[in-house]
Formats: sequence, structure tokens, C-alpha cells
Amino acid sequence: MIRSMTAFARSQSEQDGTDLTWELRSVNHRYLEVFVRLPEELRGLEPVVRERVGARLGRGKLECALRCRWNTAQDASLELDHDRLKGVLEACREIETRSAEATSPGVIDLLRWPGVVREPEPDSGAAQQQALALLDQALDDLVATREREGAQIKAVLEARLAGIEAQSARARARLPEVRQRARAKLQARLEELQAKVDQDRLEQELVLLVQKMDVDEELDRLDGHVSEVRRVLERDEPVGRRLDFLMQEFNREANTLGSKSPDSETTAAAVELKVLIEQMREQVQNVE
Repeated sequence: MIRSMTAFARSQSEQDGTDLTWELRSVNHRYLEVFVRLPEELRGLEPVVRERVGARLGRGKLECALRCRWNTAQDASLELDHDRLKGVLEACREIETRSAEATSPGVIDLLRWPGVVREPEPDSGAAQQQALALLDQALDDLVATREREGAQIKAVLEARLAGIEAQSARARARLPEVRQRARAKLQARLEELQAKVDQDRLEQELVLLVQKMDVDEELDRLDGHVSEVRRVLERDEPVGRRLDFLMQEFNREANTLGSKSPDSETTAAAVELKVLIEQMREQVQNVE
């Protein structure tokens, strides 16, 4: 099953006073490139995050962002930093002695002063386990999205492969008539010149002429590439690079077919082949 490289996934959970949200965004890239953004309290998770991503994805530029909000229990008792409070009060009294307009802060103001009330330490260990479980869930969603988009890409590629087969058959059907016309044209030219030639030599010249215009080999290779692409599409692994290589091979055969084209019908088939191949190439750029 082929997979797209463009996808988005989001997972969120709230447990034991910790609200976590993962957002994963992936776009096209030749290799797997992972950018991780974590809150300071969970920075140590980065190697594990990279390992888990690498086990699930083969290619693409992926941004992994984790947002964390620590929720303090409503019934938790307040714990004062007495040294900090004492220092704030002493500073207030000193200001009052220096300025007649200074007023003492209220109790609420003191409680809001940074450091006066000790914040409870979050349980980072439990949050790490929660974050990793949530990451696995987000990766499941991301992979599922890539597979759905990959199925759509596969359908497009299959349609273009059928088009290539049709154009190849169109060019192949012209070959007998093209060869016959080449023979007739050469003989007419000789009759016009009223030249007497050896029949064996004439046959040799015809063989050389037909070989120059013969596109059987290119058409055979095109058919072979079609079969190979279909085989690759059924692989259960990243196949984007292999498909990209096959698009280059398709282009090579289509260009040769166009350059050796013996008539307008074959030229039209070669042009249509290039259009179909380019449409496939655009889709393949997004395949993992």
C-alpha cells in the first residue's frame, strides 16, 4: 500500500491534572527529516520521539509539536515561601519610609507576587508516559491519513498507466503500415530516378531504413515499465524513490519514440505519452 507524504494529525488528552496536545504535520521530502518541539519539562523525550517516528515513517519532513498545560488542583493548599515574603515586605517598608505617597500592598497583591506562593511541582514522569501514548495515537492517525491519500494517488497512477498502454498500442498498430509506406516510398523514388538497382541491395536498404524508424524496442520497454510500476504499487513499503526512477525511464522511452517517430500518428502518441508521464511524475513526488 502506497502512502502520501502530506498529512496532519492532532491528538489531545487530559489526565491527572495534565493537558497534553500533539500536532503532527508532514510534507514532501526526499528523506525523513523530523523537527521536534517540546515543553522544557519534557525535553528529555526528544530521542524517544525521534525513534518512534522513525519506526513508523520512511520519508517526509515532519513537524512534531507538543503543548502541555499543568493544571493545579483547585483544593490544593497554598504553600508560602516565607523568606521570599519577608523580603517583599521589607522592601515595601523601605519604600514607604522614602516616599510619603507609597501605599502598602494588599494581601492579594502579595500572594500574586512572583515566588511568594510555591507552585506544586508537576509530575513529569507520569506526563512523559502520557505524552508517549498520545504520540502513538497521533502517529496512527497520521499514517492512516497518508494511506487514504496514497490510495487516491494509486488510483490516479493506475488510470495513467492504462492511458500509456493505450498510446503504446496505438503506436504499435501503426508499425505495419509505416513499414509498407517506407518500402513504397523508396521504390517510388527509384522509379522516379529510373535507376536500376540490385534487388538484394534494395532489400538491405529497406532493412536499414526500417531499423531507423523501428520503435518496437521502445514500445516493449514502455510495456515493461508499466508492469513494473504496477508491481511496485503493491509493495508494502516506501516506494517513492523507485517510482521516481521509473518515471525517468518512462520519459527516456517516450523521448526516443518521439525522435524516431515515422509519421504524425506516432508523433501524436509520443506527445500524449509525455503528458501522461508528467502527470504521473507530479503524483509520485508525494509518495513516501
